[in-house]
Order: sequence, then structure tokens, then C-alpha cells
Amino acid sequence: MKVNENLRNAIFEVIANQVNANDPPETALTLERLIKEGFSEFQAKQLVGQAIVVEVIDAIQNRKPYNEERYLKNLRNLPKEPEE
Repeated sequence: MKVNENLRNAIFEVIANQVNANDPPETALTLERLIKEGFSEFQAKQLVGQAIVVEVIDAIQNRKPYNEERYLKNLRNLPKEPEE
């Protein structure tokens, strides 16, 4: 599968914005934890990005607002795949 670099860059920008704003603080904490567990920074961002994509897809497909509770749960469970 070919990687859509524009989409990946947009997701990584969301991650950077969350980390810079410390909102939610769990994003930065999750990145730090994953890196300590042996993932590269890039891999950690890819994993966090999976949790973000779950929220984006749900918002678009189901016209639902951002589900912070699910997002935080998915961050806590990484590197396990996020639940939808």
C-alpha cells in the first residue's frame, strides 16, 4: 500500500499541535512512553496517529463529535491497535 505522505504529514501536525498545546497532555505522555518502550519517534507518532484517525473517521462517517474518552483510552492501550 502506497503511503499518502500529505495525509501522514497532516496527522503528524495534529500530534505536534496537541503536544505544543499540552492538550490533551496524554498525547505527549504517550509519545514519551512509546519511545521508552523502544519505538522510534516516527513509529510512536504513527501509533498515536492511528488513535487520531479513529476519531477523524468517526466524525466524518457518523457525523459525531470528537470522543475524547475513546481517544484517551486508545492512547493508553497503544501499541495495541485502537478500538473504533
